[in-house]
Amino acid sequence: MQKVLVIAYYWPPAGGPGVQRWLKFVKYLPEFGIEPIIYVPENPSYPITDKKLVDEVPKDIKVLKKPIQEPYGWAGFLSKKKTKTISSGIIQEKDPTFLEKLLLWVRGNFFIPDARKLWVKPSISYLAKIISDEGIKTVITTGPPHSLHLIGLGLKQKYAIQWIADFRDPWTSIGYHKKLRLSPSSARKHKELEKRVLNVADKIIVTSNTTKQEFETITDKPIKLITNGFDETLEPTAQDSKFTISHIGSLLTGRNPVVLWEVLHDLILTNEAFNKALKIQLAGVVGEEVLKSIHDFGLDAHVQQMGYISHDKVLEVQQKSQVLLLLEIDSEETKGIIPGKLFEYLNAKRPILAIGPEEWEAGLMVTNTNAGKVFTHSESVDLKNVLLDWFGQYQKGTLQCKSDHVAQFHRRALTEALAKFI
Repeated sequence: MQKVLVIAYYWPPAGGPGVQRWLKFVKYLPEFGIEPIIYVPENPSYPITDKKLVDEVPKDIKVLKKPIQEPYGWAGFLSKKKTKTISSGIIQEKDPTFLEKLLLWVRGNFFIPDARKLWVKPSISYLAKIISDEGIKTVITTGPPHSLHLIGLGLKQKYAIQWIADFRDPWTSIGYHKKLRLSPSSARKHKELEKRVLNVADKIIVTSNTTKQEFETITDKPIKLITNGFDETLEPTAQDSKFTISHIGSLLTGRNPVVLWEVLHDLILTNEAFNKALKIQLAGVVGEEVLKSIHDFGLDAHVQQMGYISHDKVLEVQQKSQVLLLLEIDSEETKGIIPGKLFEYLNAKRPILAIGPEEWEAGLMVTNTNAGKVFTHSESVDLKNVLLDWFGQYQKGTLQCKSDHVAQFHRRALTEALAKFI
């Protein structure tokens, strides 16, 4: 069986979507003749954790760990709340404090490509013996954090290995990159590192066509699109008695769906039945500006903040919801972002209400699988009409999702594609 070294940052007990991709690949790779060996930090600073995911790690898998030094621990002496918020990806856009500006500037200019860069050199040294002792011919790095690709870069320069760089998100074109208050020289360094990684790696994996097209302008190395996916076989479940609209995952400030809050505000004022039935569930970290918008539109009484919930609870909430909410920032940079939650939404088979930028790749997937409806952040009239239509079906007990072509996103099928690419 071929041994492959996978270098990752997010691993159980880390929570959130970042951990799911390789946890599931590792589960199925042995079926295709590949034995994965995992290398992760021993003492990471995860913004969210889900201890139940530890039970999903295959018992016979070899997991190697080495300590990591992270500046988030040091910055916590200034403000634990602000540090954790920034590390979670929640960036205050309106009236940021001096401390927030300072933390972002330090993060962007002193830690390039990211705050895990101090793990690079120790990891290259540590993994040298592992590669020799285990007879490893293929190394896979997965980011973000993109500093892990620098570990692959260092190993590739020293050893005769195949190096595959997996990009779960873009690097310099991702939305929050511009918010890091980068100096011109820091921005250039990010671009230079990105170009170097893309041209030294033997193969590249991406999660969206948009990122694939972007990277094809930077490198001529083979690039494979392997999306995220779903794994669980779900039993039929009865839906909530309320007209529940649920959003799973971090609701960043930039994703604030003001058009939705406005439409819901109008509906609760003009439709008494809708007002009595509406329930909005938010599972995960929610930005302060999002909460302010909800308050301003008089929706507080309808909102349940669930905080972070375990993955098994996520599956339950998704299945029981009447409608699943998929959101993305309204910008050119985000049209290629495909949230990992989309695939579990598809598996839950509940209508998806997607609001994002024009030509949003995730929105096209919702449309192509007949899994819901997609709107831009300005289409209030059409959005209102769809909500009223779905509410009418909910009242009759007939609100369903008749999606198709979803099996292609099962983790086993995706892992088979990965094994062939390796």
